[in-house]
Amino acid sequence: MAHPLSHTSDRFSNTRRRRTVAIFAAASLAAVVSGCATLAATGLPVGSWSRNPIAWLVGLVLGTGLMLLRSPLPLARVILALALLGVAGTFLAPAQDGVHRWIDLGPLHVNVAALLLPAAVVALAFCGISSRTGLTFPAAMAALLVLQPDASQATSFLVAVIILVAVSTPSRGRVLIALAAALLLAISWTRPDPLQAVAEAEGVFRLALGISPLLAAAAGLALAAASLAPLGLRTTAGASHRTAARALTGYFVSAAICPAFAAFPVPLVGLGMSFPVGYWLGIALLCAKGSPVKNAPAAK
Repeated sequence: MAHPLSHTSDRFSNTRRRRTVAIFAAASLAAVVSGCATLAATGLPVGSWSRNPIAWLVGLVLGTGLMLLRSPLPLARVILALALLGVAGTFLAPAQDGVHRWIDLGPLHVNVAALLLPAAVVALAFCGISSRTGLTFPAAMAALLVLQPDASQATSFLVAVIILVAVSTPSRGRVLIALAAALLLAISWTRPDPLQAVAEAEGVFRLALGISPLLAAAAGLALAAASLAPLGLRTTAGASHRTAARALTGYFVSAAICPAFAAFPVPLVGLGMSFPVGYWLGIALLCAKGSPVKNAPAAK
């Protein structure tokens, strides 16, 4: 017979999951809508800016399916493999000025890292950063992101890795892994990136500010709220969920900040379908009903 306290803990965890999803849904939709309002005001055709809300809806549908999972761990390993193969596959696609970040799927121009890395960060936390998979995957993924080059995604991913290491790795290996991640992060910003900023993607906040400071503020607040939404699970019962929540927040916050320093797309607000879907996949895997079979070890 199950202990009554376990049912109480389950109810609290489910309540936190629902609240986290609700906050993310509202904030991410507000960010997408504010971006659409900005782009529409600049005269961009409806067929261009309407892709973001469509992508948000696609992400919602896919995410709803993920959230019904009873045991995310088997899928977590599949997600890590798909993310690695997907990012590696960008090197087989035509480059843009020597940069490999996209794969064309019919009419879709997919930023593979933006699409798959949020879920991969959560999957990595579920598998355990100290496991063989947890040590091999970050090294291979970081190398690919540096080679693409994509300093924004490399930074966001490696910030998540550093958080995972700090929270869940035994102390004797923690410093070495964190230093290696920090070194790769620094190297990513030294790689030449010839791509020029596109106002609708990288410069969307400047466009919004030119239209209305209130619109720019609303977009910024919505993006911040969506980025911090995973912290709703920072005190949940499962160690893996707590770790994943912090790491995913680190990824989201870094991805939101990086465009302030270089020509990188602004997630959710800027033009780009990969971010809304990718963010939903990350939140959905984090908020899946079942707890991973294997919890990440607690920090010592």
